[in-house]
Amino acid sequence: MVKQNRDKFGLLLLGGGARAAYQVGVLKAIATVLPRNHVTPFPVISGTSAGAINGTALSCYASCYHLGVKKLEWVWKNFRTEMVYKSNFSTIYRNILKNMSPFKSDQIYTPKTNSWFDNRPLAELLTELLDLDRIDLNLQQGYLKALSVTASSYHSGDSVCLFQSRHDIEPWKRAKRRGIESKIKIEHLMASAAIPMVFPSIELHGEYFADGSIHQLAPLSPPIHLGAEKIFIIGMDQPKNRFFVQGDTAIPPSGGAIVGHLLDTIFSEALTGDLERMSRINQTVDLLTPEKKLMSGLKSIETFQINPSANFNEIAAKHYECMPLSIRGLLRLLGINANTVQNSSLISYLLFEQSYCRELIELGFNDALAQMEDIRDFLEL
Repeated sequence: MVKQNRDKFGLLLLGGGARAAYQVGVLKAIATVLPRNHVTPFPVISGTSAGAINGTALSCYASCYHLGVKKLEWVWKNFRTEMVYKSNFSTIYRNILKNMSPFKSDQIYTPKTNSWFDNRPLAELLTELLDLDRIDLNLQQGYLKALSVTASSYHSGDSVCLFQSRHDIEPWKRAKRRGIESKIKIEHLMASAAIPMVFPSIELHGEYFADGSIHQLAPLSPPIHLGAEKIFIIGMDQPKNRFFVQGDTAIPPSGGAIVGHLLDTIFSEALTGDLERMSRINQTVDLLTPEKKLMSGLKSIETFQINPSANFNEIAAKHYECMPLSIRGLLRLLGINANTVQNSSLISYLLFEQSYCRELIELGFNDALAQMEDIRDFLEL
């Protein structure tokens, strides 16, 4: 039976575009060891980019974890590209031409078109599916302690954690990161998932914001500030391929491969460094006397990280032909075609098609089942 007081348990969901379907599989596996109609095992939920959307959906159904996971799974299993961004030729190439035009006036240019894709369909989908008023209700009833969504400010360069909580948690400010108390809305989710140049920036609190993975030097910071002491992390650190090596000879990357490499760095590298810092802090805390621990304000943080056992790029390559023809045409401009698709991870971020998402869900489900004994021990289930 799950313990009632679980406020120390947190869930960290990172970004990754379509890759976030993997998170749903892991969450689904955890549901198999929980009683039906049980509350969420994660009272503190922190998300970034697509992870922020998944985390917010779970928060809406914090009173019934199974129901929240089932609704998430249904959406991801039935995803199509046009549910996320407009994929018709006219919209895509009009946006590109506007961004490239040297004559950007108010009549032909607005910040909302400063991107490859128009993702208003995603905003409409989220508005239809998410009853965000349920978050406040779940906070009041004690099913949820806090929810945070991270976005990156174009103006200050800060990583900004927008949080909604049950307790009086003070906003914080650290080097290049800060926390702002704010009721989570659809525009917060759109800002957190606004991959630069891919999706348009969003205005919040007088600033324009981009994807929360940008400038996120300390991804563990939000759940820790919100009171989590045991953080379950669904990561995206996949097994590496050797597609840039032919025999013993290195081969140059295409434009699409370079973009994919940059996205991989944005979405995964910061967590590795933050986990190393946390480990050193834990070692320091263990050396302190109880009195000095109290004076320092430091505490030990436990984490459990689960990462995919298969390479997303290889999986995406199998489903490349499912992408709309217009998107494949755009990717060819970056040097990606059916013969070179495995050379870039860019496809794995943009492939919002049900066949690909379903395979990632299955991968996450099996990866979590394979470690379920350790997961249950960590989560005290």
